[in-house]
Amino acid sequence: MAFRFSARSRSRMQGVHRDLIRVAERAIALTEVDFMITEGLRTPARQAELVKAGASRTLNSRHLTGHAIDVAAMIGSEVRWDWPLYPRIAKAFKQASKELALPIIWGGDWPRLRDGPHFELDRKVYP
Repeated sequence: MAFRFSARSRSRMQGVHRDLIRVAERAIALTEVDFMITEGLRTPARQAELVKAGASRTLNSRHLTGHAIDVAAMIGSEVRWDWPLYPRIAKAFKQASKELALPIIWGGDWPRLRDGPHFELDRKVYP
């Protein structure tokens, strides 16, 4: 089954780098687990709130420049945070990244503070 982004997910990608949008659009067509975009471009104030709440460890997030998005797995109409769903979504993102030759980093691959919902354009190519 091919999934598509809702109007809400599309609105949450406003201000996100077009190459990351291209990867996300290809990933939603490839994925076996539906997902929505929960957040894209952030203000410095929003990022500071997340750091204060312990949801982020940096004030220098890739979200501040539109180089990152967060997703949430959808099972039916329910948002799910079960870890096993996120590597399956990441598989679609990684395939999309490879097909489009647009390098991404998945937060689930980080050695510390793994962040399964997080995808960003690689800093080596997108400083």
